[in-house]
Amino acid sequence: MITRWLSSFGLFVFSVSAWAVAPYIQGDTVRGGDVQAAAAAVETKLKGGGFKVVGKYFPKNLPGYGVVVATDEAMLDDIASVGGNAVLGAAIRVGVKADGSVSYTNPDYWYRAYFRKSFAKKEGSVKALQERLAVSLGAGKGLGGDEPPGNLANYRYMIGMERLDSPKNRLAEYGSFAEALKTVRENLAKGAGKTAKVYEVVLPKQKIAVFGIAMNGEDADGEWLKKIDMQENVAGLPYEVYVVDNQVASPHGRFRIALAFPDVGMGQFMRISSLPNSILETMSAVAGVEKKSSSEAWQ
Repeated sequence: MITRWLSSFGLFVFSVSAWAVAPYIQGDTVRGGDVQAAAAAVETKLKGGGFKVVGKYFPKNLPGYGVVVATDEAMLDDIASVGGNAVLGAAIRVGVKADGSVSYTNPDYWYRAYFRKSFAKKEGSVKALQERLAVSLGAGKGLGGDEPPGNLANYRYMIGMERLDSPKNRLAEYGSFAEALKTVRENLAKGAGKTAKVYEVVLPKQKIAVFGIAMNGEDADGEWLKKIDMQENVAGLPYEVYVVDNQVASPHGRFRIALAFPDVGMGQFMRISSLPNSILETMSAVAGVEKKSSSEAWQ
């Protein structure tokens, strides 16, 4: 943590509010009572705003919490033009609670991380998306911590940890995009690695796709999220497997979890020190490779 803080210190010369970006935005409260009703209310709002709802997720062992997943046609066009790892930004995730609380992924945060060097060219589209989400869902305070915007294009939690383009993301390679896509779909359909599909977004012309994955095994999403006390930021779920051309990949745990929950301290992360390995094994099963073991941990 000290190394990470020192590396960012120069970007905090001015106020945090002017130089930091939060991963989530608080939305307007919807009618609660139960989480399914809250999710249905959010779905209605999203559809009314022109968004396409592609999935809902109510994590195992996390009662009262859920995620509604949507896409935006204009943003998908920008993702298609960037290609590659940017497909991870296809999903707009909205967290809901049984009491009607709502939060959603902040485009200014996530697309800085996923568009990287292309963000400046796409910033107008990102702002337009953010404005449409604000109209549909409300726009309250930032949630989930904050990061200097300049850090997000090459984000990593600490020196030595993986970035978005880590070669460790690659899980399997097939003869074609169609074969890779078919393999992931079939493995999700049969629950490989104790998983289930939450959503899929496929851009066939660009040969890229992303799947939201429910983890239902020993390290179920609800369980590890509670261990780091981040269930209020449930919009960080679900985890992803993605396909670029003929390769199946998944963002490394030390990148993806830290990006979604930047406010979590090292002590909290150590509670789930085995999770990156568990994710690797789970997503490898989805990708169609043998279960892997690794000695990698958070440090």
